[in-house]
Amino acid sequence: MPFDFSKIDTGATAWVLASAALVLLMTPGLAFFYGGMVRAKNVLGMLMQNYVAIGIVSVLWVLVAYSLAFSKSGFGGFAGNLHQLGLGHMNQQVAGYTGPLAQTIPPLVFVAFQLMFAVITPALITGATADRLKFGAYVVFIAIWVIVVYAPIAHWVFSPEGWLFQKGAEDFAGGTVVHANAGAAGLALALVIGRRVGWKKDPMRPHNLPFTLLGAGLLWFGWFGFNAGSALGANNLAGYAFVNTNTATAAAMLGWILVEKLRDGHPTTLGAASGAVAGLVAITPAAGFVSPMGALFLGLIAGAVCALAVSLKYRFGFDDALDVVGVHLVGGVAGALLIGFFGTKATGVGINGLFYGGGWHLMKLQAIAVGAAVGYSFVATLVIGKVLDLVMGLRITRDQELEGMDTVLHAETAYEFGTVQGGTFGGLSSGGHGAVSIGGASAPSATTGAGAQA
Repeated sequence: MPFDFSKIDTGATAWVLASAALVLLMTPGLAFFYGGMVRAKNVLGMLMQNYVAIGIVSVLWVLVAYSLAFSKSGFGGFAGNLHQLGLGHMNQQVAGYTGPLAQTIPPLVFVAFQLMFAVITPALITGATADRLKFGAYVVFIAIWVIVVYAPIAHWVFSPEGWLFQKGAEDFAGGTVVHANAGAAGLALALVIGRRVGWKKDPMRPHNLPFTLLGAGLLWFGWFGFNAGSALGANNLAGYAFVNTNTATAAAMLGWILVEKLRDGHPTTLGAASGAVAGLVAITPAAGFVSPMGALFLGLIAGAVCALAVSLKYRFGFDDALDVVGVHLVGGVAGALLIGFFGTKATGVGINGLFYGGGWHLMKLQAIAVGAAVGYSFVATLVIGKVLDLVMGLRITRDQELEGMDTVLHAETAYEFGTVQGGTFGGLSSGGHGAVSIGGASAPSATTGAGAQA
């Protein structure tokens, strides 16, 4: 059926295009958020992994991934068919783009908006494998993962043709599709690639916390496009999503640093940044389905739970370097499940959860969606990782890891301290492996996960 361009709402179109740009900014924001948490010798490696995701996914989205995610179901309902291959037939009304709100923006605007979600999802995984993943292997991994894992899950949840969408599972902006999916994949890949050299023994503190705070700020800013843009219009629903996003994020930040204060005796800037991101993650699936008060409670719960969850890697022995599991997997799952309690149809969409008289029905739907997305992502990523490790190797060598990814993989360093006539410039000289000598004292830089204590 041809798309009726006479019904286009220019205000809604402008808002969704602006939202797409905001979501794109989140990936560089994520690069700085992660980049500040790694050691100085690995910061360019982390930035590069995030930036290259923009290039790889953008090309694949146009070629095939959009069609697999949002065309009419094919492959037995596993994913979309290839009708929109190369973004063909975009002047037709397509299966994954239906409903009253969707009719008000051009199909290509929807394509652009959804692209930015696809870009940041594999970038999130890089925090789990920080400091040790080969760049070439990462490039191949992303190309396969976006097609085999991301596109099918997006089809199940976001497309009206998808089986989870048809069941009535609620995911407003990607709690299962983006965050729980990336968190499960990060855990699987971390298990395949193994622990960092010196994990649990050497100090691995963040080398640049201002970078991390800057990244968190950019993520918070861009997330308004992520969530409010998912209303697909400049309307009351977008207003709910905007207010709920800010409310939950603020509450989660406070919840995280409260846990730090009670547990460790002091709140930290890293904890504040991590708590904010945990709140952003948790409210993502619920942004249009809960009230502002529901968002407040959801954020507080998510911030506290994620602050406690980041220590799980020490108990279970997996090296999730920057706490992708503790923040994105746990936060995404928590946010999706809490809709079952706080969901309310007063926002204009969705159904009531337990606290609003809806019983356990919505919770059952959310649990099915979480189980399907997390289970498939973990198993599929484990298989992809194992095969790539056998074929080309996923990990840099021990000596390369000790030297640092920046010089080994990219022949660059993030910080150059020049010398003047054989002396140190500005009183600083390189101490090797990311260390900086200040007045003769060596100060090693290292990394820790989000909120974890070295």
